[in-house]
Amino acid sequence: MRHIKVLGITGGVGAGKSTVLAYLEKRYGAKVIQLDQVAHELMEPGESGYAPILDAFGEDLLEKDGRISRYALYQKTFGDRKKVEKLNAIVHPLVKLRVKELLEEEKAHGKAPFAVLEAALLLEDHYEEICDQIWFIYVDREVRVKRLTASRGYTEEKTEEILKNQKKDEEFRNLCQFMVDNSSDILENTYGQIDRGLKENGFL
Repeated sequence: MRHIKVLGITGGVGAGKSTVLAYLEKRYGAKVIQLDQVAHELMEPGESGYAPILDAFGEDLLEKDGRISRYALYQKTFGDRKKVEKLNAIVHPLVKLRVKELLEEEKAHGKAPFAVLEAALLLEDHYEEICDQIWFIYVDREVRVKRLTASRGYTEEKTEEILKNQKKDEEFRNLCQFMVDNSSDILENTYGQIDRGLKENGFL
C-alpha cells in the first residue's frame, strides 16, 4: 500500500477555505475530504450516526422522507452548550473513523498525490494525529466581514458575534505549521503561497 501525505486545512468562517480546496483539487489532483460533508453523510438513514442522533435528540427531527433535518437539529442544539457537546460526542468520533477509512481507500486504490482534510475544528478534534501538517488560512478581519456580508448576507453585527466565538488568529498561528494569507482579492497571490508551501513542506 502506497503512502500519501495528509494536509489539514483550517481557519475561521469567511477565510476562503473553499477557494483553497478547489485549487488543491483542480491544480494538483488532491483527494479533498471536508469533515462537515462527512458528518452530513453519516446522518443519512442507515449510516452510523443516524440512530444515535435520533436516540439522543428525538424522532421529531425527521423529515417526511425519513431523513434527519439538519435545520431542526441545529434549532434544537443552538446556544445550548451541553446539547452541542452531546452531539459532538456522537458525531466527531464517527467522522474521524470514516476519514481514516477514506484515507485507507485512497492509499489502496487512489492516485491522488496527497490528501487534504478541511474543517474549522481540526485542532480541537486533534487531527494532528492524522495530518502531516495543518495549515491556517488567514484573512484580515475587515475583509472577512465584507465577504460574509456579500456571500451570506450576514449583518455586521452577526458577523462580529460569530467571530467573537471563534479561535483567535494568534492561536491558529501558534498551532499550525504554515499560514496562507487569503486577504487579497487577487487569487494568484493565494495560489502562489499554496504552491510555495507544498514545495517547501514536501507535499510535491
